[in-house]
Amino acid sequence: MNSDKKRIVELEAKVIRLESLVEKLLDKIDDLTHRKNSRNSSVSPSKDENRPLKTKSLRANQGKKIGGQPGHEGSTLEMTENPDSIIEHKPEFCNHCGNDLSDEPATFILRRQVVDIPPITPEFTEHRIFQKTCACGHHTKALFPTQVNSPISYGSNIQATIAYMHTRQYLPFERMSEFFSDICNLKISQGTLCTLLKNFAQKAQPAYELIAQKVENEKVVGGDETGAKVNGKKGWFWTFQSQFATYITFSNNRGTTTIDRNFPKGFINSILVHDCWRSYFQIKCKTHQICIPHLLRELVFFEERYESQWAINFKELLYEAIELKRDLTPIQYLNPIPQRDKIIERLSVLLLTAVPKNRKDLCAFHKRIHKHKEYLFTFLFHNEVPPDNNASERAIRNVKVKQKVSGQFKTENGAKRYAVIRSVTDTCIKNKQNVLAAFKTIAVLKPE
Repeated sequence: MNSDKKRIVELEAKVIRLESLVEKLLDKIDDLTHRKNSRNSSVSPSKDENRPLKTKSLRANQGKKIGGQPGHEGSTLEMTENPDSIIEHKPEFCNHCGNDLSDEPATFILRRQVVDIPPITPEFTEHRIFQKTCACGHHTKALFPTQVNSPISYGSNIQATIAYMHTRQYLPFERMSEFFSDICNLKISQGTLCTLLKNFAQKAQPAYELIAQKVENEKVVGGDETGAKVNGKKGWFWTFQSQFATYITFSNNRGTTTIDRNFPKGFINSILVHDCWRSYFQIKCKTHQICIPHLLRELVFFEERYESQWAINFKELLYEAIELKRDLTPIQYLNPIPQRDKIIERLSVLLLTAVPKNRKDLCAFHKRIHKHKEYLFTFLFHNEVPPDNNASERAIRNVKVKQKVSGQFKTENGAKRYAVIRSVTDTCIKNKQNVLAAFKTIAVLKPE
């Protein structure tokens, strides 16, 4: 009898262990079945397993037809009224009877134009200085221009082109050297390219500092950061950008040290838009706006994994807030908005609604939202504040494109130089300025 009881106890213990194992395996299957990807989290698309095709979009249907929208400026190739050269084609013989037509008057009937570029060849400009002797006997010698500081050097157009190809076209040094050799018939080593780029970054430093000052005083500032390999070690590119200026900096730190070093005063006059990374909440600013698409991706994950009604309700609330943003006119922000008040009330109800305690990631999300609830709908109170951090993500994405095309940065100084020149590049683009023309203006300056 005692042996039977002992056997029963052993079997019951075994059942408990098996049930625990089954539960763990089910959780593991659930994890594998509902993995985070670029659609339902902040995971980069490049890290998606098997790069699944997107079947759903977080972007609401705006009812627009595919293709160019009304008012879109086209880019059709058009003829010029002032061609550089004209070649006339006149018949010499009649194609019917063969008579000579060389002395007959010709009537113009049609024209066609061919656009091409001339062969690119280096232009060597020699600077010669002379001296003159005054009646007093003193010899006065002329001086070379400031930028002519060595027996032979590369001109401003070449320097600007190197900076342009490095930051705007993302080319590595090897391909830049190949371009100058094949296209321009000019041999420039990779080492020389690096030196010229260093000098250009020094010349661009004053513009870089002005960009920082511009961003610091804007009403709305967006921030974002991304990891980058520098000689095998992980570093971080940061961006702080506004409507007309983009500031990018490199650091080996993802915390507040980087922010304090670049913006010691913070953004005391600005509303800061970001993805809820904790370092941003340490910045001095008027208030914050958390990126709504980031939250939507997380909610999609909870909906798919747990079939969470709470996540579905929260997602619908965020979509309604975005839709309300689209409908509001600038003048309406100055007056009470009943729809906005209802959204705020529904948010309070959602945050008072408990979520399953065994869903730790969902609980953590609920806690985070409750902590930062006052920063969810800032965009509904300020016309100029967007509900997303897309502009900052676009600015920082260029770093990833550069890495994809050129590989990792070799030195920390090289990464910092890229940040300087890329800041000028993006700022020019935002202000609809020709990037290469702006670089030519910088290239003639004297390095500080």
